[in-house]
Amino acid sequence: MLFDTLADAIGKTPLVRLRLGEARGVEVYAKLELQNLFAMKDRVARNIILEARRLGTLRPDAPVVESSSGTMALGVALVGRSLGHEVHIVTDPRIDPVTLAKLRALGCRVHIVAAMTSHGWQSARLERLAELMAELPGAFWPQQYTNPDNPGAYRELAGELLADLGHIDTVVGAVGSGGSLCGTSRALRESLPALKVVGVDCVGSALFGQPDVPQRLQSGLGNSLLPKNLDRSLVDEVHWLNDHEAFAATRDLAREQQIFAGNTSGSVYRVLGDLARRAEPGSRIVGIMPDRGDRYADTVYSDEHWDTHRLHELPAPERPSVIPAGQTALSWSRQPFRAPGELRRHLVFVESNTTGTGMLALELARGDLGTVPVLLTGDPDRYRGLAKTGAEVIRCDTNSDAALRAAVQDRFRREEIAGITTTSDFYVPAAARLARWLGLPGNPPRAVAACRDKSALRALLETAGVRQPRYAVVREPGEVAAAVARTGLPCVVKPADDSGSVNVLLCADEATATAHAERVLAVTTNVRGMPTARTVLVEEYLDAPEYSVEMFTWDGRGECVGITEKSVTGTPHFVEHRHLFPAPLPAETAQRITETVTAALDAAGIRLGATHTEVKLTAEGPAVIEINPRPAGGMIPELIRLATGVDLLEQQLRTAVGLAPALKPAHDAHAGIQFLLPDADGVLDAVAGTQEAAAVPDVESVTVTAAPGTAVRRPRSAGDRIGHVIAGHPTPERVAAALDEAHRLVRLTVGTAPEA
Repeated sequence: MLFDTLADAIGKTPLVRLRLGEARGVEVYAKLELQNLFAMKDRVARNIILEARRLGTLRPDAPVVESSSGTMALGVALVGRSLGHEVHIVTDPRIDPVTLAKLRALGCRVHIVAAMTSHGWQSARLERLAELMAELPGAFWPQQYTNPDNPGAYRELAGELLADLGHIDTVVGAVGSGGSLCGTSRALRESLPALKVVGVDCVGSALFGQPDVPQRLQSGLGNSLLPKNLDRSLVDEVHWLNDHEAFAATRDLAREQQIFAGNTSGSVYRVLGDLARRAEPGSRIVGIMPDRGDRYADTVYSDEHWDTHRLHELPAPERPSVIPAGQTALSWSRQPFRAPGELRRHLVFVESNTTGTGMLALELARGDLGTVPVLLTGDPDRYRGLAKTGAEVIRCDTNSDAALRAAVQDRFRREEIAGITTTSDFYVPAAARLARWLGLPGNPPRAVAACRDKSALRALLETAGVRQPRYAVVREPGEVAAAVARTGLPCVVKPADDSGSVNVLLCADEATATAHAERVLAVTTNVRGMPTARTVLVEEYLDAPEYSVEMFTWDGRGECVGITEKSVTGTPHFVEHRHLFPAPLPAETAQRITETVTAALDAAGIRLGATHTEVKLTAEGPAVIEINPRPAGGMIPELIRLATGVDLLEQQLRTAVGLAPALKPAHDAHAGIQFLLPDADGVLDAVAGTQEAAAVPDVESVTVTAAPGTAVRRPRSAGDRIGHVIAGHPTPERVAAALDEAHRLVRLTVGTAPEA
């Protein structure tokens, strides 16, 4: 097998069937991570360091500093030194001579702390690491205990297991930083939701509620501190072994299975034997074997070491005791495990939209979900009503993946995060990337990125044969003439990556199309300060009724929640001024629209949650205009709630935390929204008649979002709307009549803007 670099050779480790459980028809396998170049943490070091270089948090000439007494040190040395970085390893006197020799041979600088603190060796190492970080400007610390790129490295391992075995009933792993077991099991459960996860710990470790005993002899598992990467909510069962049991099991692994490994692998082996005895025939169990035995020659495999520490005096029963929560384990014990009930779970929003549903979503997160809403934002003042939601607000640069990751990593332990979501078009890709990084439910980042880049979506739909307007992609003004020749006139010219009908224009001739394309191409940042794609779509104008299809995808299957009838202002701009839900369509037509949208979502790769797809119903059939991979804006979720009882926002939040949506309608009614639009450019002097409008029968609410003195203009995009009226009734005719009457009663007075 040929590799270009040492980093490329990491992974793809053997999976070997063990001689356990065969008589009972149980299959037990060992994933030999010890067969990596140094050991299992090679995967972690590679993923963390390469991601840091990709994001720019590790410069090519910067040093790498890590705290480790074993395999993580070797992994960082391997990857860091092969990429040309100076590597500093902070360790303690427990480091074995073989590992120390390897680190020095690889060119690392090794710093050995002299004594443990009151919190153990780990705490002492971290204190020395902090000193080094201060001494070495620009140094990068992989932070294996807190960096989600540690568990993220094991997504690849999970893929290898699935490719080799397909189905797995139980996965077993030793727990130290929490990375390997949590990362592997989290990724496996995406395909195997019923997977049982068994954690292996040591007596005297504080990871799963036991008292801390820092003098324990085992290395590679256990901890005196609770690592941020440990997600105890994933673990179904925990085993504890004392030093005698772990070391004896390691020797048994070598003798019985010919696997010369370290004590982490030995402990896993002992637990595999117990599980094989208890498993149903036909079960398939996999244990992760982290490290090889060469660095344990003077400890695990040394009779003198056993005698010095009087290991034979420790109890070593042949079977584990089942202990209740709160009881101290002194020898091999097991316990069905549940994460602590007092654990606070947070639903993290990456920014929000500004039309109302964003603040509603934050409030809903506190409801039946029982989560704590958190808003990551670069500008809290952008959101009216944010303080009333009770959300925790974390200010950071939300246009930077590195800053988003740092904010999450600094604030939360992994098990405290229930989900990542957003209600903003602009931040759907960032939320998807963040969810993927953390192993949380979400759409594939590539799918949502394609939906945000309408030119990429056009190509996907074309390949899939989904009906859409003729189109051309323009990146230079000189390309407009050919684009217009392809689409015909009039044509729609718009940016490929904006939202809310911003800069969407119907052009009657080539000159107008060219001029507008030049304006769009000149825009370098959008309203949220993000760089634009500098790409224009020129599209065939479909003069046909417009609808939006509100779909919900769960477990890869899409369900139509309903279709919304949309009314837009007159050309050349396209601003939605009224929505009616559900659209009054014949069942056969609605089915054709739904089938077209389903095919479009499949082509884009959408797998989870609400989508808002705009279509035109042409004489030839439905044509897809765009897919928005998030719940509809424009208060459409509120219309759906009034009409059917289904709270679309709540269902979106449920799927964000891994819960199934509840989409069955509670009733059958109709609802609509009429937006308030200025009829002139200027300054809003006054809004009158809102109380009278609110008193109209069947009107649910009247909302004005612009205060007197605000500069307003005739509508060119959704941002020019200054309020709305919502109505609901069992019949669509009464809804439309209520909206008409309320709209007539609301009077907007727009004055002339003062000259500059």
